[in-house]
Amino acid sequence: MGEDLMDAVGPAFSRLGRSVALNAQKPISRRDLTRTRVLQIAYDAAERADHDITVGDIAERLAVDPSAASRMVSDAISAGYLRRVASQRDGRRTVVELTEAGSAMLADFRQHQREAYEHITRDWPEHERLEFARLLIKYVDALAALPDQKPGADD
Repeated sequence: MGEDLMDAVGPAFSRLGRSVALNAQKPISRRDLTRTRVLQIAYDAAERADHDITVGDIAERLAVDPSAASRMVSDAISAGYLRRVASQRDGRRTVVELTEAGSAMLADFRQHQREAYEHITRDWPEHERLEFARLLIKYVDALAALPDQKPGADD
């Protein structure tokens, strides 16, 4: 049973993908889902006050090419969620930061995520909902703590 369960984890992650946000009780658009991924990266950088976030950083974190990240950032800027500013650490660099509208959009999305989680797990016992949430956060934190593994780095 344990081996079968562990073998099913990978395919479950593949099926999970974007489906949670798109197919929850109140679905959101693919465009807004992409925007929130970009906004979350900008938010995380702001939380670490010693780190500016560039379009290149966003490309790297999303594993997309720089031109795709540039289009995503430009879209978020056009929507009023991000702004380009000179880096406070190096005025020659341009970085992006959240606007008030971006912070509000991200807060709304987090509320959407919570509602989606509660909707999807509504038939679960409370202790299972809380334990799954705890383990999912633990998993994501462990994933973030892994050393950066770029393809071809060992070649």
